Amino acid sequence: MKNPAVDAYIAKSADFARPILKRLRALMHKACPKVEETMKWGVPHFEYKGVIAGMAAFKQHTAFGFWKRRLMKDPAGFFSKGESGMGGRKIRSLDELPSDTVLLGYIREAVALNEQGAKVPRSTRRKPPVKTPPYLTAALKKNAKARKTFEGLSPSQQREYVEWLIDAKQDATRERRLATAIEWMAQGKTRNWKYQNC
Repeated sequence: MKNPAVDAYIAKSADFARPILKRLRALMHKACPKVEETMKWGVPHFEYKGVIAGMAAFKQHTAFGFWKRRLMKDPAGFFSKGESGMGGRKIRSLDELPSDTVLLGYIREAVALNEQGAKVPRSTRRKPPVKTPPYLTAALKKNAKARKTFEGLSPSQQREYVEWLIDAKQDATRERRLATAIEWMAQGKTRNWKYQNC
């Protein structure tokens, strides 16, 4: 069942992303005619007896991933050989997608896992404590409200801010992100506050 919110999401995506999202969407419906489209965390997801997959569009790439990817085979190496990002495998053009036959196989496997009630085992690995970069520590010292929020965040929420900052490729980008992070924390917001009510 198609969702108008997904139509709107695809329509407002970048030119390069629209054909990728449309193809993935069409294949989801072909592989599983009973699939339902939903919006979670502001991006399209596909559900049938649980979440099957999600896709998203960013400025320079799209992302596509299966909810139970860790339980799936990867015969074409699509996930193991490609670049990963938030939301799954990064895709920059239609040429980076495998054939429809391969994608339909992945989708049908994901649907079968949901039909079987398969569960992804929870990771027992504990992430190391987050290391706050010196520039964030300095900025937090200058803003008591932001510091109080940061100190009150869970380790995973602190990590979201830290990783966002250290992932910046250029100094100017990092400075912009740092200013935004301090502003959001001064307002008591987590890094992903926009998606908390989705």
